[in-house]
Amino acid sequence: MYQQNEYKKDMEKAIVSFREDLAKIRAGRANPKILDDITFEYYGAQTPIAHAATITVPEARMITIQPWDSKNIPLIEKAILASDIGITPSNDGKLIRLPFPPLTEERRKELVKEMNKRLELARVAVRNIRRDGMEAIAKAEKEKEFSEDDRHTEEQDLQKLTDQFIKELDEIGKEKEKELMEI
Repeated sequence: MYQQNEYKKDMEKAIVSFREDLAKIRAGRANPKILDDITFEYYGAQTPIAHAATITVPEARMITIQPWDSKNIPLIEKAILASDIGITPSNDGKLIRLPFPPLTEERRKELVKEMNKRLELARVAVRNIRRDGMEAIAKAEKEKEFSEDDRHTEEQDLQKLTDQFIKELDEIGKEKEKELMEI
């Protein structure tokens, strides 16, 4: 198994990355992960909201953010408004609320299209790993590390691994599409 474990680990990373991407797609339910990439200016440094506040989900369609320093409320609100999550925050001086409106059919279809774009990017990442593996196998054969028959076996094993991960990505995509269309 010529570096199969290395390629498998890289493909697993692509799956993990895809799952993290999907968690950020707003599906009508409150998911604090959509705030992961939002930062605000905090003592001169860009800081993720989770590093300066407590984030909770008190109900299915609401996220609350309680900054540890109430002076940060306007800064956090501004960062949320500047992001592309499409939710307008409201505050009572101590707590920021992010209400998630129900999704329209049109918005659901847009989210499915976005999910499919991310799915294709994940597939491309897995295929690029396969390509790198195939190149390494061909190079190893040229350097007489193994025979032509061994090369074919290694290539087949790598292709099976690739097919397995592409199938897993497709299944994850189908689950997310179902989730998006059911809400």
